[in-house]
Amino acid sequence: MAYVTSRFFARDTIEVARDLIGTVLVVGPCEGRIVETEAYTTDAASHSVTRPRQAIAMQQTSGRVYVYFIYGMYYCLNFTTDRDGPGAVLIRAVEPLRGIEVMCERRRTDETKKLASGPGRLCQAFAIDLGFNGERIGERIKVRARRATVEVATSRRIGISKAVELDWRFYEIGNPFVSGR
Repeated sequence: MAYVTSRFFARDTIEVARDLIGTVLVVGPCEGRIVETEAYTTDAASHSVTRPRQAIAMQQTSGRVYVYFIYGMYYCLNFTTDRDGPGAVLIRAVEPLRGIEVMCERRRTDETKKLASGPGRLCQAFAIDLGFNGERIGERIKVRARRATVEVATSRRIGISKAVELDWRFYEIGNPFVSGR
């Protein structure tokens, strides 16, 4: 199966966020279908506005990994987008496909639905931390193209207090691995 190229990420952030649904995240022995994302550009909730020094990658690159640490305990995985302006897509949830035993060990649970349903859980299950920050997508973190069309819905993003009116959360309809509200 083909991997997506840097051209995939050089497009409009909202389009990339939608088009990532159904692709496959590959990190070492672990793989999972991306089932939920959120888009961030120049809106008030975006790190390009709230943390401009930390989020320099989302302002100056596309096709790179942007990892940040929140609440003093969780890492969040983003892919930078839009070669013409700030943009990043937060990977909120994946449906585990391969390396499930490894993910269970890392997360200390055997509940498959709780392995990677949420950005912090996802990073723990896939062992993603700040060491990945700034890398090109396709090095240690890869994304395989989706095999089939998926039914995608939109809603407001989760866990933010600014720009809450934007329906920039994308998720696969009916997928049980989508994170909760």
